[in-house]
Amino acid sequence: MVRQPVTVNGITRWKDLDLDAAPAAESKEAKAVVLRQEIGDVLRSIRQAEGRTLRDVSHGARVSLGYLSEVERGQKEASSELLASICAALDVPLSAMLGQVAERVAAAEGLHVPDTVPTEFQREFGHGVVPDGIPEEFTQEEFARSCG
Repeated sequence: MVRQPVTVNGITRWKDLDLDAAPAAESKEAKAVVLRQEIGDVLRSIRQAEGRTLRDVSHGARVSLGYLSEVERGQKEASSELLASICAALDVPLSAMLGQVAERVAAAEGLHVPDTVPTEFQREFGHGVVPDGIPEEFTQEEFARSCG
């Protein structure tokens, strides 16, 4: 058995690969993706990355702590209004959160969704300038405006 790193949304996990498994064991059916679980995983990772507690976010989103916990664990299907409220409490655009969910769903389905402008094109046609991150002087508000 071989362990291979798999990175999704900047989070690296290790996946076990069985090199001796028969090809017939692979199913041609797409892995069942439960959207509420992917949404919950992304919301939890955003909250934890910010160092926020469930209590803090539930208070800001005006939702019970227990319900928010169930949303994060993928046990409850959150309405669009609730998702918007949670994202506002996390100070993250709803579109950014849903973009991360879309990437996770695509990865679970075995699809590769390329960046809008792949790095190799940026290097080839952008005179070799490829930013490694957001400049420090670029505020969160400016970043949000530049993303549309």
